[in-house]
Amino acid sequence: MSGLQVHCPHRYDRASQGMSQRDQDIYSSAPLRSLLAEETVALGPGLQRCSGTHALLVSATKEDVPPVLPLLGNWIKLSMAAERYGGDVQARADEPLPFRDDAFDLVLLRHALEVSRTPLDMLEEVSRVLAPGGVLALTGLHPFSAWLPWMMWRTRGRAPAMHSPILLERWVRRMELDIERVERVGGWWPSSRVGLDASHAFGGGYLLIARKRRRMATPIRLKTKALPATVNVGLAPGARRNAAS
Repeated sequence: MSGLQVHCPHRYDRASQGMSQRDQDIYSSAPLRSLLAEETVALGPGLQRCSGTHALLVSATKEDVPPVLPLLGNWIKLSMAAERYGGDVQARADEPLPFRDDAFDLVLLRHALEVSRTPLDMLEEVSRVLAPGGVLALTGLHPFSAWLPWMMWRTRGRAPAMHSPILLERWVRRMELDIERVERVGGWWPSSRVGLDASHAFGGGYLLIARKRRRMATPIRLKTKALPATVNVGLAPGARRNAAS
């Protein structure tokens, strides 16, 4: 192996680690912590009725905490940064999620698509591990708000990708998911103050809630059964009917 082949991956890993650290730092800032809190409030009514045994949280920050949902059992928590998942499971982000199909009754993506290099692939994997009838909830920064210049300033021009909810709606509808709710949340401008009313028409963040369609039941094909031969119930020739009958 040549020296160039050894040296290039090393430089790439260092750059990736640097971007991962910046992503983690920005999502731990006071304004984004406040937005996460407002998102939790706004998500509450739509998620309180979710039930099941397992839920998955994929977040852009290690410190994120899943909402308290009384009808749901266990949470698996992952943090998403550049090329890897951390948290309860360690895995590469460019590989399929290490879970079986239909494993989760709820999947919550908190700004994870913004730090993913392949957001569409991530959504496809989320759809795969989401059980029929299960709920997908995702949040992110709205590209048409004052958060974009603030993020560019804080990250020195390396802001995470902001996806338009209109684009995400198109992606989600292609994956056997029916959208139930889309709205903007939080303040228009970054602030460390948590608003009492989390939903705002011009909020800097957004949320999207969708439900995976249930599979159609396949009718059972009945095996045809031969009918028995017709029985002649008349009297045999020469027989007499009983007078008492």
